[in-house]
Amino acid sequence: MKVLIADDQELVRAGFTMILDAQPDIEVVAAVADGAAAVQEARRLRPDVCLLDIRMPKLDGLEVTRALAGPGVPDPMRVVIVTTFDLDEYVYGALRAGACGFLLKDSGPALLIEAVRAAAAGDALVSPSVTVRLLAHLSRPVAPRTTGESLTERELDVVRLVARGRTNQEVAAELFVSLSTVKTHLSSIFIKLDARNRVEIAAWAWESGVMA
Repeated sequence: MKVLIADDQELVRAGFTMILDAQPDIEVVAAVADGAAAVQEARRLRPDVCLLDIRMPKLDGLEVTRALAGPGVPDPMRVVIVTTFDLDEYVYGALRAGACGFLLKDSGPALLIEAVRAAAAGDALVSPSVTVRLLAHLSRPVAPRTTGESLTERELDVVRLVARGRTNQEVAAELFVSLSTVKTHLSSIFIKLDARNRVEIAAWAWESGVMA
């Protein structure tokens, strides 16, 4: 798979490139230092995953994410946001802009590789523990896009477990239902919440107060 890295710190770019290029199934096709270059190179090279720092010159990670994966973008790319977590509160907006996952800068090589492979495979909840902590930390009492009133009680159970980072298999085990039942519930939830991925379901759960 092809990966683009965008980070204004040369050491971070070099470190991420070294780690990812060492994997037999991953190739870093570009490593750029600012957001404008990230958009240009991503559109030119069409990488499978774009690994973006949230704070960059010219265009920040939020603007780049919106340009590459936002609503209305034809054939949106898979974007993973790199964050320092405690400092980057506006990374929450990247979720709404189309990001499919988050990675802490000090997460280590194993999680970096996991995040890239998961994003390429279409798994939106790249690292459940990181995503859940991030959503809980950044969640604000704002009006959600939809009230969720049409969700059934069982669908709300699924939503809460997804928001806590559970996989489909774990949801099935905790609710004592089959995996196919979980997938059916998720399909319905995606439609009712107008959500594009599991991260957006988790975001809705934290925003709407159903996690209280």
